Amino acid sequence: MIKPIVKDVFFLRQKSEPTTENDTEVIKDLQDTLFANREGCVGMAANMIGYKKRTIIVSMGFMNLIMNNPVLVSKSGEYEAEEGCLSLLGTRKTTRYKEIEVEYEDINFKKQRQKFTGFTAQIVQHEVDHIEGIII
Repeated sequence: MIKPIVKDVFFLRQKSEPTTENDTEVIKDLQDTLFANREGCVGMAANMIGYKKRTIIVSMGFMNLIMNNPVLVSKSGEYEAEEGCLSLLGTRKTTRYKEIEVEYEDINFKKQRQKFTGFTAQIVQHEVDHIEGIII
């Protein structure tokens, strides 16, 4: 189901709870909502659509990657970026890293560990910030 985008900063600043295999509705709604907003959005976190769960989705061009319970385990190459967000007006400066490594559970809740670079790494960092209650 396509969900409205949450703009309530108080809600967005709350840390999200672990996603479990009982949260398949959250994952499906996140996929549907990102697809509906694909023209202006490259990633989304569950709290952006009203679920305080640790699930993000990242558009990788040819596919969308679901990450349940992601944790950044390494980062390098600090730089300053300017980002926008569907939940916020305008753009803001933030610190990002060119290379990251993330541990997460995939859509089937199998443990994964993956490295990301460049713009994809930036998207992942932005969405992980969301589930941590960090707003750019």
